[in-house]
Parts: sequence; structure tokens; C-alpha cells
Amino acid sequence: MKINNEAINKIAPNLNHLTDEQKQLIDRIETLTKTRLHDGHSIFTIYGDCGTGKSVVLSQLFFDIQKAAHDPKNPLYETKNYFLVNHPEVLKVYKQIAGTEDNVLKKNFMRPTSFINQMQKHVEKADIVIIDEAHLLLSQPDHYNNFYGENQLEKIIKLSKVVIVVFDMRQVIQTKNYWDQARLDQILKPYYHESYHLTHQFRMTAKPDLVHWVDEFSNGKLLPIPQDADDDYDFRIYADAEAMRKEIVKRNQEVGLSRIVSTTGYPSTLDGGKHYIKESGGFKMPWDQYNYTSTPWAEIPKSIDEVGSIYTCQGFDLNYVGLILGPPIYLDPKDHKIKVDLSKQTNTESIKRRKDIQDPEEFQRMQRQIILNSVNVLMKRGVYGTYIYANDPLLRKALLDNYAKIKH
Repeated sequence: MKINNEAINKIAPNLNHLTDEQKQLIDRIETLTKTRLHDGHSIFTIYGDCGTGKSVVLSQLFFDIQKAAHDPKNPLYETKNYFLVNHPEVLKVYKQIAGTEDNVLKKNFMRPTSFINQMQKHVEKADIVIIDEAHLLLSQPDHYNNFYGENQLEKIIKLSKVVIVVFDMRQVIQTKNYWDQARLDQILKPYYHESYHLTHQFRMTAKPDLVHWVDEFSNGKLLPIPQDADDDYDFRIYADAEAMRKEIVKRNQEVGLSRIVSTTGYPSTLDGGKHYIKESGGFKMPWDQYNYTSTPWAEIPKSIDEVGSIYTCQGFDLNYVGLILGPPIYLDPKDHKIKVDLSKQTNTESIKRRKDIQDPEEFQRMQRQIILNSVNVLMKRGVYGTYIYANDPLLRKALLDNYAKIKH
């Protein structure tokens, strides 16, 4: 099987790769930009789970807008437009695209904080702003990242005429980026607003009932694994983490872009050194290292010898993924629900306290859901297969027992 594994080729503008639904959505948004450009602030929100083609739509949309901005006969002529994404690895891919398309420059692609600070410094406003992975926008001040406002989306709207955003509440993975529908609706309420929901799953070749199983897992429900889970998709549960790693290495040798990833719950500090995940069967691998190159982590050959995290894998396709469910994820023997032990979470930055949420129970629910969201994101990385190993013995046994039923 010959596969083009470069992320740039999966989201680069190409009308031939778009479905009729995606083309119609792009046409609808382009009509909005032309009719609403001079009528105050307007927002278009695209909702969709992992793998529903959101980035492909945005890439083509921005290419079209930039082409129009250089056409004297187009209503968008000489508009100043930007594409924002708050994920450094995904930003690298978009900047690679900028080097291959006319009228699309690297300077058009920015982190949200850089855009906000630049616009405010020069007292400027943008015409059209597209935001990929808007669920990663800061919803509180973050001085470490040089953001001193209250909410990045609110700031961007005020600095732009038309804003197109992608939102997936299941991909909220840090409290400082925390969003729910009520918070989003409150921001959008004063402005003209349209929206659309993308539902078709493009990334995973799995059947809908397995995708549903993944979604319910990240909602805390352990359903029986669908009987046809592995018919057209390589879905496996492992009793041994090292055995899983060896199979992922085989897949990587066969088709490339196959990686081990993990939730947190294992030692890791930002001290520049290597920190290892150790599991059954003699499994020992270091966490992913900070990637200073312009190549996304998953496309670096040596990353087969590292464990990917939510920070390096979110937004990317892998052909096969081997997922380790770390110590915080466990099965409660009393009610058979999947739960989160916050005391075992090692990435404390992701669940850091927010001053604007005073209710301890509400905040703990938020923290637990953020961790389960990361499980959902990591489970949906694999295009052709997902392998799972659970650190918690009870959860591991329950998964293996369920898996045994579909193998007979």
C-alpha cells in the first residue's frame, strides 16, 4: 500500500479532493465574506469532531480569499486577511503550504497572540480572519504566552470584520483554553453569526459504530466493542505495551507514519532532559522532545522511538496509532464507568486552576473532562488502525474481555 504521508498534501488546497458538501460550505462562507465585509463584525462557525475535514475546508477557503484579494475585479480586492492557529505543529504545515501556493504568504499565517499584538501595536484591523482549531484559543489571560486580554476570540473579533472559526468542544485540552457552548454563545451573541456542522468522518476508515464507541469512551462510558470493529479497520486491544510497540514499528516499516502516543500520568518536566514511560513487557520509551525543526513531529523518522503527546499529535493524521491510556484513566468497579484520578495527572499545567470558576465541583468536572477529551483526540489519530493498552489493570481486563468477544 503506497500512502502519501505528508500532512501538507492532506490539507493543501485542491478542489478535486473536496466533497459537494464541503464545496457548498465554502461557497456559502465566501458569499458571507463579500456581503458582510462592510456591515460590522460577522462570524461564521464551523463545528465538527476530529477528522471531519475542517482544516481542508479552511485551507481551500483561505486560498480562494487570497486569490480574490489580488483580483481587481473581485469585491475582496486588496483586503488584508490572516489565517490563525494556536498549535505550533499545525502552524508549520500551513506555512509549508504558503510556499507552494500563489498569493498565500507565510506572513499570512500567525499564532493568535502574535496577530492580536501586531494589530494593536500598529492600530490596524484585518478584513477577514480564519481561525483553525479555535478551541485552542485562550479564554483567560496567559502572561506566559504574552496574552494580557480576557479572551482571544473576543479580541480577534474586535480586530477584524469577518471571522471564520472552527470549533470542536471535544478537543479542549487545557483549562486556560476551556470552552463550552454557553461560553462561545456569550461571545458571539452581539454579532451577526452563521454556523454549520460537519459530521462525515474522513480520517478514520472505521465504521460509525466504532467512532461512536470512542466518543462514548471519552464520555466515561465503556460500551461493548462493536462486533464489526475490526472488519475494515485494524482495531486491537493489548495486554502488553511492549507487544503493542513492536506491532506499531512493523506498521511504520510497512506504510510509515505509525506512532506510539500516550495520555499523561508519567514523569515529564520541561528541563530539557529525557523522561521515560515504563510499562509492561519491558516497555520503555522517552516522551517526545521539543521539535525545533519546521517539520511536524510525526513526520520526523526518529519520532518512532518517542512517545507522542496531545501537544504533538493533535490535528495530525497517523496511519496507525498505538495509544497508552495512562494511570489517571481508570475503570470504577462500582459503576463500571471510566473515570479520571486527578491525583495521578502529571501534566498539571493542562488542569491549572482558573480564577473565574469558583465552584470546586464544577472545576473538577472540567478538569476530568479535559483529560477525557485528550483520550478522544488521541484515539482518533489513526487512519487505518488504533491499538490500545491501558495502565489500569481493571480497565485493561475489561477492554481485553470485550475484545475477545469480537474475535470469536
